[in-house]
Amino acid sequence: MEGFLPVEHAIGWSVASLPFVAWGISSIKKQIAHNPEQRMLLGVGTAFAFVLSALKLPSVTGSCSHPTGTGLGALLFGPAAMAPVGLVVLLFQALLLAHGGLTTLGANVFSMAIVGPFVAWGIYKIARMLGASLAVGVFFAACLGDLMTYVTTSVQLALAFPDPVGGFAASLAKFAGIFAITQIPLAISEGLLTVLIFNALARFNPKELREMGFARELEAQS
Repeated sequence: MEGFLPVEHAIGWSVASLPFVAWGISSIKKQIAHNPEQRMLLGVGTAFAFVLSALKLPSVTGSCSHPTGTGLGALLFGPAAMAPVGLVVLLFQALLLAHGGLTTLGANVFSMAIVGPFVAWGIYKIARMLGASLAVGVFFAACLGDLMTYVTTSVQLALAFPDPVGGFAASLAKFAGIFAITQIPLAISEGLLTVLIFNALARFNPKELREMGFARELEAQS
């Protein structure tokens, strides 16, 4: 939440996020220039992330639990693209909904819009290499991307507020344990919902998905 992190941590996570945001902007520009019709799918991915991540459950950790919605966009446009998308989503939530904050924007972008999407993308690629179906790959990508977002948030909080006795490790266990109570069922729900949305896109936007590299997956579904 706003003002929760020490100043040096807030600045540090902002600096760490900036290169990924720049990379993502460049990636989106190239994809849209090559396929302008993908703007609609980019809007769908952004709206999905905004709506899901706005559904927050308060936590006693100084943060909150919520779905992230970034897995879908990571699969469609690549993980780098979700950094600027997540920045916009989190900025609007901070300004309009009082969710998150401006001083914690860098840390929130790093966990939700960088780590989560890259994990989701990697899990999907591994699942498909192992022969998993499209639905299974999408489910585990969205689910584990969500969970890794909160593992990262737990690391961020543990670094900022180490336990007086047990230090970083004890603080990490405390934060992660508290998040797990609500985040595991939320991550499973997000995985299932992402599969439903992806199936809807495959039904109504098959041409765009084929152009984005999902031709083999769509043929296997037919």
